[in-house]
Amino acid sequence: MLAIADPELDDGPRTNRSATMRMCAVSRDVRPIDQLIRFVVAPSGEVIPDLKRKLPGRGLWVSASRQAVAEAVRRHHFIKGFKRDVRVAATLATDTEALLERFAVEALGVTAKAGQVISGFTKVADALERQAQGPAKVPVRALIHASDGAADGIRKLDALVGQNGRNGGKPAEILIVNVLTSEQLDLALGRSNVIHAALLAGPASDTFLSRSQLLVRYRMADDDRTAAKNLPIQTRAVTHD
Repeated sequence: MLAIADPELDDGPRTNRSATMRMCAVSRDVRPIDQLIRFVVAPSGEVIPDLKRKLPGRGLWVSASRQAVAEAVRRHHFIKGFKRDVRVAATLATDTEALLERFAVEALGVTAKAGQVISGFTKVADALERQAQGPAKVPVRALIHASDGAADGIRKLDALVGQNGRNGGKPAEILIVNVLTSEQLDLALGRSNVIHAALLAGPASDTFLSRSQLLVRYRMADDDRTAAKNLPIQTRAVTHD
C-alpha cells in the first residue's frame, strides 16, 4: 500500500512503517524507499545517514546517489528540510559511502558465520563446476570478486558461471559482485588474501546482496538513474549450448 505522510519529513520509524515510497528532497521524485537513504538529526545536531531506517526522530530522504547527497549538502537541503539549524559535514557524501561499505562488510561477515560463504579460488571453482553438472542442494547464489583482484582469476571463474546449466538443466541465477576490496573481504571473512568467494543461497546472503546493491546504486547513479554500464552486480543465467 502506498503511503506518503509528508513530502518533506517522515514521522519517525515507528509511526511510518507502512510507507513504501518517499520523496527525494533533492529531485522531488517519489521513489521506493529501497532507492533512497533516510537521514536524521543526531542529538549532537549533526545530520547522519540512517541506513537501517530505525533511528528515532523525523527523517529526510535523499536518492541513494553520491551525487544527490553531495548536492543536498551543497544546496542546504538538510537545513531547509529539517526546518532548523543542523550541522552538515562537508564530507557527508563520502562518509555515507564509507558507512554503506561497512554495512556490506558486516553483512558478509554474518553470512560467513551462517555457513553461506565459500572462499578461495579452488573451492569456489569446485562449487561452480558441481553446480554446472546439475542442481545443487544449496546452490551458489553469487560469485564475489575483490574489486582489486587480478583479471585472469576473475575471467576463469566468470567462465564457469557461464557454463551454469550446461547439462540441459534450468540455469540458476548467479550474480557477480565486486563491490569490496580484498582487504574488506579479509575483514569480513576473518582470513587473509581473499580474492574470490561464492555466496550460497540463504537469508543472510540475501541481506548481503541487498546491501551490496544499495552500495552499487550509490556509487553509480547518474541523475538518479542507476547506470547499467559496468554494473558491479550482474546476473548470469546462461544455458550452455
